[in-house]
Amino acid sequence: MQLAKHGLKLITPDVAVVALSPEGRALHLYNDTKKSAEEITKFSPKDGARYSEFQEALRQMGRVIAKALVLAPPSIDNPNRGDLWGMLQTGRAIRNLGKKNMYRLLRWGPMAVADLVAEFFDTELLRATIAARGIFGTFLGPWSAGSSLVLLIRAAGDTHPAGSSTFALGGMGAVTQAMASSAQKAGAEIRTDAEVIEVRVKDGSATSDILSTGEEISAEAIVSNADPKRTLLKLVDPIHLSPDFVMKLQHYRMPGTVAKVNLALAGLPKFTALDGGNESGALSGRIHIGPEIDYLERAFDESKYGNFSRQPYLEITLPSVTDSSLAPSGKHVMSIYVQYAPYKLKSGDWESQRVGLGDAVVKTLSQYAPNLPELILRHQIITPQDLEDTYGLTGGHIFHGELALDQFFTMRPLLDWARYRTPIGNLYLCGSGTHPGAGLTGGSGANAAREILKDLRR
Repeated sequence: MQLAKHGLKLITPDVAVVALSPEGRALHLYNDTKKSAEEITKFSPKDGARYSEFQEALRQMGRVIAKALVLAPPSIDNPNRGDLWGMLQTGRAIRNLGKKNMYRLLRWGPMAVADLVAEFFDTELLRATIAARGIFGTFLGPWSAGSSLVLLIRAAGDTHPAGSSTFALGGMGAVTQAMASSAQKAGAEIRTDAEVIEVRVKDGSATSDILSTGEEISAEAIVSNADPKRTLLKLVDPIHLSPDFVMKLQHYRMPGTVAKVNLALAGLPKFTALDGGNESGALSGRIHIGPEIDYLERAFDESKYGNFSRQPYLEITLPSVTDSSLAPSGKHVMSIYVQYAPYKLKSGDWESQRVGLGDAVVKTLSQYAPNLPELILRHQIITPQDLEDTYGLTGGHIFHGELALDQFFTMRPLLDWARYRTPIGNLYLCGSGTHPGAGLTGGSGANAAREILKDLRR
């Protein structure tokens, strides 16, 4: 889409992530592998050496996984020539990994990410920081089978074990503004404040969208970026679907586990682990709070029983450190992803638990930055219920469904319906509830667009 030509500017700070321990130590991981290895060596010379090996393995496997991520999942019953060619190319790429990395790829995917990182590293803070990438946004703990698959999928884009950090100048809205500009230049018409409340179906095919105003818009193809359940069980009347399909989709797992807390701050927090150092430089990337594998697992344990984590795993950014346009001079904004916050609570509802969640986040973070409470000017707490009610994410799931072995590739969202088409003719899915899902990659949309164009050209 040539977004740079439409005003998008990206910032990639030197520090990708800084992981903090309650004992006052900080582990800096950089976008540069060599610098990261040197930093890790301060904790463990062995881990410093093995980090480079681990990242190189991720890089090689990532090239193979990336090929699969840009393919439409093949038809299981009746693969066409394109399906067979794509599978052949992917198979060759896997074979070209060599015996050692091919074995790793096949073995690592089903593993618990806690077991995977333990095979490479001794430093607990490093283990937890890398393992967190395998559980972010999911109803998985580090000891859950298949959590390594999430790590592999997410690392395929940047090959960084703990993830890289890249920010859009002006905030995430700058990304959508650049996309809108590119689309409009190509001839697209974009309408806002035009909520779709129904996809009208006639003779088994989608014919039009009905807006909340009552306006009806007819289309040759209707493409939904909403999640599969919202699209097919709410916007479409399920009477147009087979009972078997409806039952399977109802069992598609998408209970949200992530909440968001945004803070407006009077100044930059003082983190105990960063005293005397280049604090603003260290805070230019992500801040990881989750110092041990067991800490992450305990946070997950609470959510399994319908409670939000009293000591949650936190992924934090201070985007105003690298982009001064986001806050007045001297002030800052802090964005906090909070895990775990289950969509369904055992006791009460999210309206009654909202303040308690915010208090738990601030209390946890204050163990690392004691002056944080006195800096808070304003706060916003976004619960999984808010994500559903305000943003239309069924179950409050930020990835439109669990990333799991049984909901991946040819089974995302359902077996036989992973190729962006739906049982309703002319109605397509293009959101994170389709392959490859997860994150702001554009992969699902690009794959869907290719399949839609094939149909329109017939």
